[in-house]
Amino acid sequence: MSRKAVVQPKNKLRIAIIGSGNIGTDLLIKILRSPSLECGAFIGRNLSSVGMVKALSLGVTVSADGINYIVQNPDCCELIFDATSAKSHLEHAPVFKKLNKRVIDLTPAKIGLMSVPSVNLEDSLAEFNVNMVTCGGQASIPVAYAIGQSQTDVDYIEVVSSIASRSAGPATRQNLDEYIKTTEEGLREFSGATRTKAILNLNPAEPCIDMQATIFAKVNNPNIPKLVEILEPLVENVRKYVPGYEIIFGPIVENDRIVVIARVRGLGDYLPAYAGNLDIINCAAIAMAEEYASLAHSKGSTGE
Repeated sequence: MSRKAVVQPKNKLRIAIIGSGNIGTDLLIKILRSPSLECGAFIGRNLSSVGMVKALSLGVTVSADGINYIVQNPDCCELIFDATSAKSHLEHAPVFKKLNKRVIDLTPAKIGLMSVPSVNLEDSLAEFNVNMVTCGGQASIPVAYAIGQSQTDVDYIEVVSSIASRSAGPATRQNLDEYIKTTEEGLREFSGATRTKAILNLNPAEPCIDMQATIFAKVNNPNIPKLVEILEPLVENVRKYVPGYEIIFGPIVENDRIVVIARVRGLGDYLPAYAGNLDIINCAAIAMAEEYASLAHSKGSTGE
């Protein structure tokens, strides 16, 4: 079952969002604000859900037919945001591949190339399925990457992420095991560390806390000036698409460990500003999609 909206402007990259929960709805708001993206379809399972009702009020085409809507209407999009679950994306990915659709995966399914725009944007643009790691990964990997690039013999990196309990919805809670494994794998891949560990704390405090990620690293002969030299421009790159991202402590050496604390405050589009954990992964996904749009426009203008 679906409901059609008015025809949207041309010359924008058409996006389909599958997953009509908080993450998908926030992505929709961000797409509608983007100068280079448009939403071709907002897809879930229940037309009366909060996300669907919001999308309908904004004049967006919606469907409760799940992935079948995209199979039956492949022209609805050129790129897909999968905001469902890791288990669902494992089922979706082969279908998207058969349809020759680019996919930005916001679940911790780990099928596509792990993408952190501030670090490996160019590599990601060549892929048809990119994985946005996790919220903790998006917040900590720029720091872990800087540590890997500036230090020798990185033995161990640990990331402790703290988020407001209210910002951890059903999908986040259902995917906790995948979240831990994917974050740890991303930390290893981007830093070169021998061992990694990820911990997620859900804080029930009122008022709700902003997301924080504390990064600990054990290396031989820590070189803080070199780390700062590499980290500062990376942080500025992140802030281009997540203005509320900042390093609030460090880097310092404490008990023979490098310590850095990053804090993320969201844009407050659909999700509350304290839900920086959800906002950072959505902002990273939008940044990727806008780069795809720019690439498509460039190829179109040159006749490629």
